[in-house]
Amino acid sequence: MGFLFCVLMYFLPSIIGHRKQAFGGIFLVNLLLGWTVIGWFAALIWACTAEDRPCYYAVAGPAPAPPGAARFCSRCGAASIGVGAYCWNCGVRV
Repeated sequence: MGFLFCVLMYFLPSIIGHRKQAFGGIFLVNLLLGWTVIGWFAALIWACTAEDRPCYYAVAGPAPAPPGAARFCSRCGAASIGVGAYCWNCGVRV
């Protein structure tokens, strides 16, 4: 139990910085220089001050119209029914 506590305390900077942009550097400093008190504190300060990784969310675009549904031209606004790729009114690709 004491060994597990020591390992968790040793890797505390890496645990704190696991969602940071500089996680790789924080982990390497913690792993290689953490046995020195200065290296451990440097990794801890870096983990606390580093910027978070940006969150990317998948956003689905507009759903394609089912066959036979009306689509509207972005240029003239005319409704085109069918599977044609061009507007029947102005000739722009729909």
